[in-house]
Amino acid sequence: MGAKIKSSIDLNKLVRENVKRLVPYSSARDEFSGKGSVFLDANENPYENGVNRYPDPMQRTLKARLGELKAVNSENMILGNGSDEVIDLLLRAFCEPNIDNVIICTPTYGMYEVAAGINAIENREVPLDKDFQPEVKAVLSVADQNSKLLFLCSPNNPTANLLDESKLVELLDKFKGIVIIDEAYIDFAPGKTMVDKLADYSNLVILQTLSKAWGMAGIRLGIGLASREIINVLNRIKPPYNVNCLTQTKALELLETVNLYEEQVKNIITEREGLITFLNGLPFVEKVYPTDANFILIRVNDARGLYDYLLTDEIIIRDRSKIQSLGNCVRISIGTSEENAILKNTLTKFELKS
Repeated sequence: MGAKIKSSIDLNKLVRENVKRLVPYSSARDEFSGKGSVFLDANENPYENGVNRYPDPMQRTLKARLGELKAVNSENMILGNGSDEVIDLLLRAFCEPNIDNVIICTPTYGMYEVAAGINAIENREVPLDKDFQPEVKAVLSVADQNSKLLFLCSPNNPTANLLDESKLVELLDKFKGIVIIDEAYIDFAPGKTMVDKLADYSNLVILQTLSKAWGMAGIRLGIGLASREIINVLNRIKPPYNVNCLTQTKALELLETVNLYEEQVKNIITEREGLITFLNGLPFVEKVYPTDANFILIRVNDARGLYDYLLTDEIIIRDRSKIQSLGNCVRISIGTSEENAILKNTLTKFELKS
């Protein structure tokens, strides 16, 4: 007998009524299992060119490999066209348009709000505290019976910090809906994932990606990890062939380069620490915020002036100064050692100019 689950939800009360009634589309490849050599079931072009056949709609081989790397059963996994698709699926599965609401803790990844707006779902914002940590009481105070999803990003974008695990656990215990923890940057905070909590909380969904540490932003592959029950709901409404065969093939190829992945993550963290030291020595930098990601948030005396100056040297950073509580803040991604050297040289010239 396994340990009793710490927090369980009645998923039937959260799923939209139309989704409960839905008869999912069944593709030709959903109805076939086993080995075949003559495929006359899916109205494909029969002439082989590498992409003439539909991809596996359930991405079985890719999920098996990801399951090995993440120590997660394939049945607890959904793959999407980037994590953005998984976010959209969650909204469409659990939130009734113009009735339900979601909660986000700001500042955070802007796509949560955009995706909610596209789906006509009310977005309720709760500011993070001065250390960019969630205010548990404030979150719970704005929640009601129509609060279906709570989005939390850890490490958070754009603030770069991990969220306090004790606060995440408290929210998992007390929030009456589904808690989504977006771990897009978790590879740069080794050992801090919440994946081990999946067995304890049936209301937990974890988002991860291959875009950052694995260097696969161009193939658009997002990962959702959750209870089998939640994954089954999402599979009912996802497009039948949402992850194309080129993405699946390239992901499998690059997932074999574990040593390269580990080396690059190590290099990025080393470069990150060196850049932090450098930035702390610049007089126009007013604050370098703690980071557990592959980017650094800093507050300067003139965010737009710095952005424009770097642009003249074809260096692109992100001006975040228009976001509430991030006045005069810019976000700088960690580049290669050569790119970071160019950045440091230009920042030194900007300081001399100032």
